[in-house]
Amino acid sequence: MIDAGDTAAILLAAGQSLRFGTDDKLLAPLGGEPLALHAARRIVELAPRRRIAVCREADGTLARQLAGLGFEIVANPHTDRGLSQSLSYGIAAAACGLEAAALVCLADMPFVSIGHLQSLLSRFDPSDAPAVASTNGEAAMPPVLFGRSLFDRLQAARGDRGGRGLLTGAALVAADAGELADIDQPEDFRRY
Repeated sequence: MIDAGDTAAILLAAGQSLRFGTDDKLLAPLGGEPLALHAARRIVELAPRRRIAVCREADGTLARQLAGLGFEIVANPHTDRGLSQSLSYGIAAAACGLEAAALVCLADMPFVSIGHLQSLLSRFDPSDAPAVASTNGEAAMPPVLFGRSLFDRLQAARGDRGGRGLLTGAALVAADAGELADIDQPEDFRRY
């Protein structure tokens, strides 16, 4: 188990939204506010020691909104290099602090509850379970909690798979598939 105050929470919010069209899906309204702010508010509620958001631009609309919620903003000018690039930037920022673990959340997963995030923290053990992933019963997936011992490997990851290689053997915390749903296409907004 780890206390939220010993973690850095990283919100990955720099994706290209290629399946969404020309609009920035993270700014598209869901329930009256931008999509990304749903995940951001769960992180704020969790109260980690640090909140880090990886955005496409350091001073874009989304970055300003997240900074207003107390997130440190890290810019990823290389979104074409895949999710691993954003993860690497976020973990590098977390590694500069003293936190024992980093909780990685995706900005396009608006339904993850505070209870699920707390369950990930409860399952963490730096030696026996340094990686704790969510699961819908089919696969390991974000949100994911990574111990500091994995930071170097996460920063070295490449491509669009992020830390997926480190999830083999990760401790798993189940959640309903609906809670772990992500928004990828305009139709997803209508569905939810």
